[in-house]
Amino acid sequence: MTVYLVLGLISAVITALAVPLMRRLAIYFGAVASVRQRDIHTKPTPRLGGLAMYLGVAAGLGVASQTEFLGSVFDQSSAVGTLSAATFVCLLGALDDCWELSWPTKLAGQVLVAGFLAWQGVQLVTFPIAGITIFSSRLSLIVTILVVVAAMNAVNFVDGMDGLAAGIVAIGCSAFFVYSYLLSRQSGDADYATLASMILAVTVGACVGFLPYNYHPAKIFMGDSGSMLLGLLFAAATIAVTGQTDPGASAISQRQALGAALPVILPFAVLALPLLDMLMAVVRRMRAGHSPFKADRMHLHHRLLRLGHGQRRAALIMYVWTAVLAFGAAGLAVFRAEQVAVFVVAGGVVAFLLTKLGSGRRGAQRGRQNSGDRAGQAAPPAESEIEHGTPASEG
Repeated sequence: MTVYLVLGLISAVITALAVPLMRRLAIYFGAVASVRQRDIHTKPTPRLGGLAMYLGVAAGLGVASQTEFLGSVFDQSSAVGTLSAATFVCLLGALDDCWELSWPTKLAGQVLVAGFLAWQGVQLVTFPIAGITIFSSRLSLIVTILVVVAAMNAVNFVDGMDGLAAGIVAIGCSAFFVYSYLLSRQSGDADYATLASMILAVTVGACVGFLPYNYHPAKIFMGDSGSMLLGLLFAAATIAVTGQTDPGASAISQRQALGAALPVILPFAVLALPLLDMLMAVVRRMRAGHSPFKADRMHLHHRLLRLGHGQRRAALIMYVWTAVLAFGAAGLAVFRAEQVAVFVVAGGVVAFLLTKLGSGRRGAQRGRQNSGDRAGQAAPPAESEIEHGTPASEG
């Protein structure tokens, strides 16, 4: 456990140190999010925060490769392949942050990166419920690509408010780390070093190091370079646990009646809000005859703002919902289902009350104020609103 904590700390420190540099780099290259009708932020804000997160992740994994505890993990192509795929997807996101790639181009790049990740050995081989094996290599590849691309876009869809995506991923990956670590400890193996735990530790560290700069009011956005990076890393960790481990053989699985389904339940619980937001957005846009990638102001965080919550409070509410679902699912690995149910119900009540406290007259007043603010933003803010830089043009 100590090694994982050190890796997370290294990732956090390197990320935090790299953010100011990436902010200046974003301004230099014009990778700046200007203010559009659908946006929440009111000033042009630099992107490319994902590059700082990547440096933190790479530094953590680099140190891990030199340790006796985790060195053996890098003997497998999957560890190096994950870092390579993270490099490719971060560069793809950086290109989009700077020059706004078309959605078909970005989707094609995501599919290629996901295919590369699968080729490097991070591939779904078994379906965790009852240890069902995917016999077709082609089907295995397709399912793996779908899972990775879905995770990348789920995080991207929820990245619409200061501190939201980084906080949700940090909380969710922390819960998944607990499960992954306990699984390795209680499976009977003498070696507790696993690819999944290592990836999750550095991912949480990168999010923690980035959050002070991204929490409202944000000084920098992670951009697609960050959201796609986080989605890919989480998907890789998930596949390393759920798709390549027989849950029926683990001590955790044998302890709980729901244990056999836990490897499937937990990833969905961790990304429940991003996946729900993405599904609702796709259905909503397609029903309206639009592209599923056409942006709008109907995401979950937009709805919270219309209820009267400020950005910080709305982010906190989403954090609480994520923690309840993610740690509730992870708790099935340790506690009885009845105990977990009590935690989920109690946490759900708290989250619900927090959600509803901002509704009513305050929400209507804030909605009218936001409408008035947006009506007065026909032109983007002046270039001087970005320190030492100019806003990028929006397509």
